[in-house]
Amino acid sequence: MRLRTVVTIFLIVSTVLISFLGACTPATEEPVPPVQSKLTFPVDITDQMGRVVTIEKMPETIVSLSPSNTEIVYALGLEKKLVGVTEFCDYPAEARDKPKIGGFSIIDIERVLEIQPDLILAANIHRNEVIPKLDELGLTVICLDPTTLEEVLEAITLVGEVTGKKKEASRLVAGMRNRIKAVTDKTDSLPEAQRLRVFYITWHAPLTTSGSGTRHNELIRMAGGTNIAQDLTGYAAINLGAIIEANPQVIIAGIGMGSGKDSPFQYVRTEPRLRNVDARINNRVYSIDVDLAGRPGPRITDALEKFTEFIHPELFKKD
Repeated sequence: MRLRTVVTIFLIVSTVLISFLGACTPATEEPVPPVQSKLTFPVDITDQMGRVVTIEKMPETIVSLSPSNTEIVYALGLEKKLVGVTEFCDYPAEARDKPKIGGFSIIDIERVLEIQPDLILAANIHRNEVIPKLDELGLTVICLDPTTLEEVLEAITLVGEVTGKKKEASRLVAGMRNRIKAVTDKTDSLPEAQRLRVFYITWHAPLTTSGSGTRHNELIRMAGGTNIAQDLTGYAAINLGAIIEANPQVIIAGIGMGSGKDSPFQYVRTEPRLRNVDARINNRVYSIDVDLAGRPGPRITDALEKFTEFIHPELFKKD
């Protein structure tokens, strides 16, 4: 009896053990495919002009047709692949030493053709003439056309995706989003009465400002202000009388445009007819580099923080 019992127990234990080991053995019928961490070429992408562009291979040489595109290239660590820039690509400073392919709107097509880059980063200004010519020559062109801050982030993401810098782009965009949120978390809830009236001057002769549909208008709103020119569209002329009537509490002047240097800033500081507006009375007239506030690139978050510092410095005082 004892022997028979022992044998029975042994058989039961063996059966359970075999079943357990079988359950722990991974199935081999349907292997899990490896995760694709890199883009497979050729690949079709849609640029910010709505064009479907085929990228045949990983770009090893890049030409930038605008200063903001050049800043994105550097921010993603692609500067070694950058083989052509415009005469206005001056940030970072190292960009000034890159081979030139013309100005911003006037591109030396023959020079670009000589370089034969794998990828050309164009801008909206090239939509009608430059991009069609480059397309005809069989060159690969992506148009970056960001109008809003969100679209700036999308442009950075797009460049990262087609150049093998997806992780770098993701980190950069995440950091920018955090900085934007740090501002809007404090300004979004401001009541209308606390949203100061802001006048942004782009030029003084003739008087020009930024209306709706511009990044300056968005920066003012996100920074907790109200653009006195929001009823205008785009970059528009504005009458001095309209500025006086709106009585801006803050005036921000773009400086550094061409040979104008700080002319717009000096104008709003010294124009006698503006002496009674609140911004002048309370010494709330500021200046900002036009490249910082105007270029749709990685430094746009710097511009937002500057605008907030001008409009609502009290929200970001350190304890």
